[in-house]
Amino acid sequence: MLNSNLPIGVLLMAYGSPDCLEDVEAYYTHIRGGRRPSPAAVAALQARYRRIGGRSPLLEITHAQARALEAALNGGSAADAESFRVYVGMRHWRPFIREAVAQMTADGIREAIGLSLAPHYSRLSVGAYVEAAQQALQELQAPLRLRFVEHWHTHPLFLEALADRVQRGLERFSPAERERLILVFTAHSLPRRILEWDDPYPRHLHETCVGVVQRVGLEATRWRFAYQSAGHTAEPWLGPDLSEVLERLARQGVPAVLVCPVGFVADHLEVLYDLEIEAREQAEALGMRLERTDSLNDDPRLIQALRDVVWNATHGGQTAAGRD
Repeated sequence: MLNSNLPIGVLLMAYGSPDCLEDVEAYYTHIRGGRRPSPAAVAALQARYRRIGGRSPLLEITHAQARALEAALNGGSAADAESFRVYVGMRHWRPFIREAVAQMTADGIREAIGLSLAPHYSRLSVGAYVEAAQQALQELQAPLRLRFVEHWHTHPLFLEALADRVQRGLERFSPAERERLILVFTAHSLPRRILEWDDPYPRHLHETCVGVVQRVGLEATRWRFAYQSAGHTAEPWLGPDLSEVLERLARQGVPAVLVCPVGFVADHLEVLYDLEIEAREQAEALGMRLERTDSLNDDPRLIQALRDVVWNATHGGQTAAGRD
């Protein structure tokens, strides 16, 4: 157990998104490790943000998740039990992870748990969050012990919340559509080189999908998995891509598709544009109806799952040494 004399910090980490269209170039440059993108690339990304209203709601949703998590961690506890303070840190935009670590240190936090809102571990995703936090600790010489949760993709409440979203999504279709509908799970693609070091990301995603399907009671022939939102780089990325899967389903005569983005827990560009607009337009052009399950955002079951994960890590459960 951590030192209960002081509040325990929780560093809640997410990807980040620009505050406005004018910030897109700086945001994109940060993602590219300081290399400025071409004007055409900036304009293309700005155009996508315009289609969803000019900005992503990710920061507001993450703050709502943080407030709910802090309340769940502190609610109903005994007077002598640990108290928690949750801080939001973004990997690629304000408030940066470094800023959150600095604020924790200034607030006197000496023990903390780092938790990424990406449920599935990859060295290139969750591992990058951990690296950013550790770098901040080193640069700030912060007197802070920070331990990390690396994955929580099979927590029962997380799976139940996703299964409920799928059930509600299925209800949008007519009985005739549901008879031939295919459920497609998606997650953000990553460079294929992660397979060279036995990265658990694909396996973690499969375990989540199976857990959801079992709760929904869907036959194995009624669902697929696809990656989405691959980067525009020369190296190969994990597949199959969602666009390929949609084309294949259309050739098979599938009339309707329900997409469940299990890799994301909040609305943001990859959900609101890549799925809600781009994938839907492709499906319509192929003669199919496409619907998307609602994001979890601050769903109470997600918050309770995060609460359990933090509590277990605080009391000697899974930390950075526990990748499986």
